[in-house]
Amino acid sequence: MSVLESFSLQGKTAIVTGGGGLFGRQIVEALAEAGALVIVTSRQVDTLDKHLADWRQRGLSVHAESLDQSSEQSVLALRDRVLSAHGRLDVLVNNAVLRPMGDWTSPADQFAQSMAVNATGLFVITRAFCEHMAQRGSGSIINIGSIQGMVGPDFALYEGLNWGSPPDYFFHKGGMLNFTRYVASRLGPKGVRCNTISPGGFFNKQDDRFVQRYNRSTFLGRMADETDLKGAVVFLASDASRYVTGINLPVDAGYTAK
Repeated sequence: MSVLESFSLQGKTAIVTGGGGLFGRQIVEALAEAGALVIVTSRQVDTLDKHLADWRQRGLSVHAESLDQSSEQSVLALRDRVLSAHGRLDVLVNNAVLRPMGDWTSPADQFAQSMAVNATGLFVITRAFCEHMAQRGSGSIINIGSIQGMVGPDFALYEGLNWGSPPDYFFHKGGMLNFTRYVASRLGPKGVRCNTISPGGFFNKQDDRFVQRYNRSTFLGRMADETDLKGAVVFLASDASRYVTGINLPVDAGYTAK
């Protein structure tokens, strides 16, 4: 197999949770462009209709499934549907995230609501699908973290703005890193790899003051765009990274390298 062939995902099946979001859409596209059959999940599947039409028009093999990641019953039902319809799962991308908190002063029950999806839900869906992967002796789990799971917040970026960095996001993205190491250690002997990608800030027409401040905080002088995660995702999903597990890969223009 040539090195370029090792990046191919032909014949593989992948799931991307929360695939309709900013990062999710390019993750779905990357896996499908590399040849995978991709199942994208959302709490409300009809919100994916436009994206599905666009992907299919481009000849990409993408299907949609309903998922409430806060419900173990919903997770297990998804697992059963996927394995019944496709017979296998090779790649699980844990990208879904719930962000109910606005800031430090938000109600405590919103913190708990966040954890039901972003912590407990992450564990439940990983356990549900990694058992199948372990039985087959192969598989790649990719957790989509954040630079905010690696470093503390820079509140100067948000000075004078009406938004900032809520604490629940830092909590569960930080916990995701060690959960990745746990899964990698537990499942490595069974041929299953687990890694994290920690993206930097994504440009989404934010306030110009924030964008300028953020750009100055990176080595490359810009925020992430709609293609910047694609290469990292395909690398970790494919045999090109078959000797890589338990890592955190920052894709952040050097933000955390300072």
